[in-house]
Amino acid sequence: MNTDFVSIGLTNPKSTSNVGSVMRAAGCYQVDQVLYSGQRYDRAAKLSTDTKKAHVSIPLINIASLGLDELIDAVDAQTKIVCVDLIQGATPLPAFEHPEKALYVFGPEDGTISQKVVDRADHVVFVPTIGCMNLAASVNVVLYDRLAKSSRAVADDELIRSSKDVNNNVKVRTKRA
Repeated sequence: MNTDFVSIGLTNPKSTSNVGSVMRAAGCYQVDQVLYSGQRYDRAAKLSTDTKKAHVSIPLINIASLGLDELIDAVDAQTKIVCVDLIQGATPLPAFEHPEKALYVFGPEDGTISQKVVDRADHVVFVPTIGCMNLAASVNVVLYDRLAKSSRAVADDELIRSSKDVNNNVKVRTKRA
């Protein structure tokens, strides 16, 4: 029985393209819900980069009335809070073991996660890059890492056939000796 439950928490995102790309990643990696705080995103809510329309099947919920602090209080005891940001003392992502049930909290494009939320987190991790990555890129990398380290990592031609674009009919041919 699959007990995984994955939520993404976005701290006051400002870019509709980033949120749209996060939604696309959420669909690709089977995230259960995406939550966000703040009001900046609501001013321009068109999901222009959610080309797979993940927002139709994955809830995108503004928790402005709740806030991330209160959201942490509301998650069940089995859900681990994982802050993802360039924070001193954080665990590098390659060394991190993902929990079955997780709320991954990401900082805003032009800031960071509050100290109060970091202090309450079960884990704090960072993607070891030189410089900071784009919000949506960070979400993609973390979700890919979770998948790659899990037993759900299926990598075969059936997955490719069910996932590829209708315009993609290219195949790997055997190499000549």
